[in-house]
Amino acid sequence: MRKRLLNNWGLKIISLILAFLLWFLVVQIGDPKDERDMGVVQVKLINTELLERENKVYEILDNTDKVRVMVYAPKSVFTQLRSGDITAEADVSKLTDINTIPITFTAPNANVASIRGSHDMVRLNVEEKASKYVTLISNTVGSVAEGYVVSSLTPDQNRIEVSGPKSAVDQVKYAGAEIDVTEATTNLTANVDIHLFDAEGNPVERTNLVKNVGYVRMSVEVLAKKEVPIRIETMGTPARGYMVTGEIACEPATVQIAGSAYVLSQINEIVVPEEELDITGESSDVIRTLNVREYLPENVKLADNSFNGRFMVVIYIEPVADKTLQIPMRDITVSNVPEGFEAEIVESAEDLLTLELQGLSAQIEPLRYDNVFGVVNLAAWMEKEGMERVKAGSYTIPVTFLLDEQITVSNTPTVRVTIKEIEE
Repeated sequence: MRKRLLNNWGLKIISLILAFLLWFLVVQIGDPKDERDMGVVQVKLINTELLERENKVYEILDNTDKVRVMVYAPKSVFTQLRSGDITAEADVSKLTDINTIPITFTAPNANVASIRGSHDMVRLNVEEKASKYVTLISNTVGSVAEGYVVSSLTPDQNRIEVSGPKSAVDQVKYAGAEIDVTEATTNLTANVDIHLFDAEGNPVERTNLVKNVGYVRMSVEVLAKKEVPIRIETMGTPARGYMVTGEIACEPATVQIAGSAYVLSQINEIVVPEEELDITGESSDVIRTLNVREYLPENVKLADNSFNGRFMVVIYIEPVADKTLQIPMRDITVSNVPEGFEAEIVESAEDLLTLELQGLSAQIEPLRYDNVFGVVNLAAWMEKEGMERVKAGSYTIPVTFLLDEQITVSNTPTVRVTIKEIEE
């Protein structure tokens, strides 16, 4: 019999199954307790208005308003209990001297034996509430399309109010907002987020700071641009014995202007009218400082907002220089002889013609007898004398010299010319 019991494996297995069933029934009937991790629960702060009444603000430190919860309860409770059913609260009325608040836990199931958290206190930083107004600085980022320029940037406000803990508010030096203008060819308008910065330009990212507005509306004017020269006009004549050299210095000589593409296509220069630069009676260089903004056409402005428009003009004036040359008669020619006639200068080739010149030293100094040539223009002389036909004879006729138009001949050089009819 004993041998049969020891070697009967089927009986053994049945016994094991019966034992497990008996254990399972005992467990189910007894419902033993167990502790389980219910995950992270958000702690709700209540009665925060108590701090507001004292003009104080708070900041939760080290994420202590998030706590991992462990629940101890009968196993049957966990079939229905979820982490969202656990309530964690911190009552500000129980704030301690070291700015901590105990956390209390509750669950809707009365069979929950206990609840504990990974920590039992919410830690706060409590400060006096402060507020101030700071300047809002607006900027653009990116570059507009080639040939265009940002003409103006206009925000709908230039100051905002910042409030929060005094230590955080004191950090804020200014507010900033940026609008992207990359490849823009037309005007832009957008709502742009506002950020806070300290005195060194570093972002102030304190979450407990409150701005009275979160964004600013910006308008950007984008215009075509073009570089054009400045042309100077003058009026009047210098004092007696002085001349304008013809050289005018302008610094800067060109200016960048902005406007619509069509308007700019009609503009090739900026003209300073002659009334602005009267040199009458001047005996030295005339120096003036002008503002190019005054001479810009309608609907045109300066492309560079950093340029104030002021430019300097110098009109160079020098004393008149004198020079006397002796021109050989052989270097004087006769031109425009009427058909059927011939003409020659009476004087011998050894004779000299005196030429008195006045002009700028740079122009008359290089002149010599061998590079100044005279011409007797019979056609011009006849027209001046009112002659339709010339008669043979001997005439005294003025000589014209090929000189720069700014050089004047003080005397009136003449030569004796004999005109003869050509015999057939």
